[in-house]
Amino acid sequence: MIRLHVVDRPGRFTYADALAQHHALRRAAAEEGGCRALRAVDAAGRDRFDTEATRYLLAIDGEGQVAGGTRLLPADRPTPLSEVFPHLADIRGFAREPGTWECTLFFVSPRFRENRPPSRVAGIVAAGLIEHCLDQGIPQLNFVAETYWIPHMAEIGWRPRPLGLPVAETGVSLCAVTIAMTEEALEETRAAYGLVAPVLAHPRRSIPPDRARPGRGLSA
Repeated sequence: MIRLHVVDRPGRFTYADALAQHHALRRAAAEEGGCRALRAVDAAGRDRFDTEATRYLLAIDGEGQVAGGTRLLPADRPTPLSEVFPHLADIRGFAREPGTWECTLFFVSPRFRENRPPSRVAGIVAAGLIEHCLDQGIPQLNFVAETYWIPHMAEIGWRPRPLGLPVAETGVSLCAVTIAMTEEALEETRAAYGLVAPVLAHPRRSIPPDRARPGRGLSA
């Protein structure tokens, strides 16, 4: 069974193999195209936003294989939106206070991709992401995404709120949005992907939003 595991700094030794798989998958994804600035990684599959504060959400199957995942960055530290794409939020701006996070690098491993949507692994990552945010008192997430993903986000109940107009970057249309992490969004996401139960491994008790900060008692 595939579950979504949260890997913060204290848990990185335990999840060393899964993180190595994650970085290798990112390195391979960098060769698939898309916006160069979003996919710029080094030989190890890391970029400058992989820091001690980064939180990885990895979908892992029963054999320890990484099926998909995403990455959360604390918005009060450097992120792609603040450092590379601030112009994408030139209308509404974007939150950077402690407790706000930015989600980047949503992916599904090629061996777990399906010919027809909806992708079960994508659903596990999407639903588990919201479960984690609700569990940790994170009210919303910032995203920089290719514009064609926005209608899909709306279809699964995420209700993206644009922060500015789409902009062409190296031949790809990008936009910045913020998405509220709500029980309603979780229910609609589960329904869209046919999920009937929580997918987050080791769920934790909810904490107030002002305490949902990097390195505060989190491990996987």
